[in-house]
Amino acid sequence: MQLFDWIVLIVTLLFIVGYGSWKTKGSKNVEDFILGNNETPWYTVGLSVMATQASAITFLSTPGQAYHDGMGFVQFYFGLPIAMIVICLTFIPLYHKNKVFTAYEFLEKRFDLKTRSLAAILFLVQRGLGTGLTIYAPAIILSALLGWNLTFMNIMIGVLVIIYTFSGGTKAVNVTQKQQMFVIMSGMFITFFLILHYLPNDMTFNSAMHIAGANDKMNIVDFSFDPEEKYTFWSGITGGFFLALAYFGTDQSQVGRYLSGKSIRESQMGLIMNGLLKVPMQFFILLTGVMVFVFFQFNPVPLNFNPNNKIVIEKSAFKEEYHALEKKLSKLSEDKKVINLLYIDQLNQDYDNPILRKELVALSNKEKDLRDRAKEIISKADSNSETNDKDYVFFHFILHYLPKGLIGLLLAVILSAAMSSTASGLNALASTTAIDIYKRNLKTEKSEKHYLNATKFFTLFWGIVAILFACVGTLFENLIQLVNIIGSIFYGTVLGIFLVGFYLRRVRAKAMFISAIISQTTIFFIYYFMIYSQEKLGYLWLNFIGAILTIVLSLLIQFFFFRGEKDVDQIVLE
Repeated sequence: MQLFDWIVLIVTLLFIVGYGSWKTKGSKNVEDFILGNNETPWYTVGLSVMATQASAITFLSTPGQAYHDGMGFVQFYFGLPIAMIVICLTFIPLYHKNKVFTAYEFLEKRFDLKTRSLAAILFLVQRGLGTGLTIYAPAIILSALLGWNLTFMNIMIGVLVIIYTFSGGTKAVNVTQKQQMFVIMSGMFITFFLILHYLPNDMTFNSAMHIAGANDKMNIVDFSFDPEEKYTFWSGITGGFFLALAYFGTDQSQVGRYLSGKSIRESQMGLIMNGLLKVPMQFFILLTGVMVFVFFQFNPVPLNFNPNNKIVIEKSAFKEEYHALEKKLSKLSEDKKVINLLYIDQLNQDYDNPILRKELVALSNKEKDLRDRAKEIISKADSNSETNDKDYVFFHFILHYLPKGLIGLLLAVILSAAMSSTASGLNALASTTAIDIYKRNLKTEKSEKHYLNATKFFTLFWGIVAILFACVGTLFENLIQLVNIIGSIFYGTVLGIFLVGFYLRRVRAKAMFISAIISQTTIFFIYYFMIYSQEKLGYLWLNFIGAILTIVLSLLIQFFFFRGEKDVDQIVLE
């Protein structure tokens, strides 16, 4: 990185932190700190919701996911717009009418304290892990590619977020996320058009799509009913729907964003904005990853994108064997470039040459074989090395091919995304701990100032916990998958509790609590079975199974064991 890149990076980050702290300092009470005094306009709600979900993992992992597996991951988001409609019609009106600070506060009014506490604890566990991961994900990539100390990176990101989240609460999160989304999307658009500019002169965008299609990168929709397939139309429209419904409807990191809206209508408009823009945004990020793939059909490509693995190999007895594979890949890259240029020339003459397409596929398969052999060598050199390099693809392109200044901007994009999702997570963890656990179980009455200070203390506490978790975290197959897996394990049960609370008013507290315990335990066993057996199940289905199981069990337990209990007070639900 050049001096100019460092200036762009540092100035961007300091502006976001400083502006957020200055603009929102001096919260007077808990309502101001948690709900932002309900002064947030709809467009800020929408941007804040999008920024909360668009973590650094989105911009690190998603392009790499597309580079290796194509556009199919976009199906994961197909259920999201439908979920936004359901939340706007049911969740938001009930939250506002019951004047709740957190989503889980509603559950005590509908059921009892045990159910509220259970849902809050499940949230704290999964969001605590998830927030640590939003720090760890960019830290491990940046440390590997820039040579920075990983622990230092974790602490730096965490401390930057704690400063303005501690200072201004929800207002600070909302205000800073507008700037962060501007930086994020500006950087991505500039990168996309630069990739197009870097492609061969006689190559059109249509030609690029043909090359991507020949390599199976443009298979957007899969209507397969195979449960082992992670991403299909059906898993996206069902499992993705339930995950989005749980995440946006019951996760305080998202609920807190739209509870701060000026009115029910402003909150609804913010979520509709998210529903309209989220799928196109993810499609564009995936398409950027596909364009990176096309770019590397004409440029040198490493055998493994993770630079740590190169260091491991150079210190091992397998160095010569690995270098031999690198030479083969270099020769293969030259062959690919020649065949791709011939293919483009044919396309420019309106002829999609099937022979050349087959040759492209054959060369891609040879490259995949070389990469697989390289992973085996890396594993032999160090069994603890992470051979999967999806999360390093986009960063490799940024550092090696972008011009001065833009590298700093893209690093600011990734750190801004990390900060935005981490800030929302800390704010939600602090709010839930202070309101649902601490305040609700405190025996004596305390002042508003006391609860404000308690919420700030829990912001600091969860910030430290997230940093510590990030420091001891380990890399998974793909970071964006890990985030969604953690959510899928817990979200189904929590969503089931809320759906019963909203729509099945005859189910009471005891039946609800018992069914939730059984459902969550069952999901743990199913996931354990998925890991340690040969049977495979797409993790998105865990959201569907958890929610349906909770609903069905609550009905059965209520009917057979607690049939004589009174109906719920309708004031809460109307």
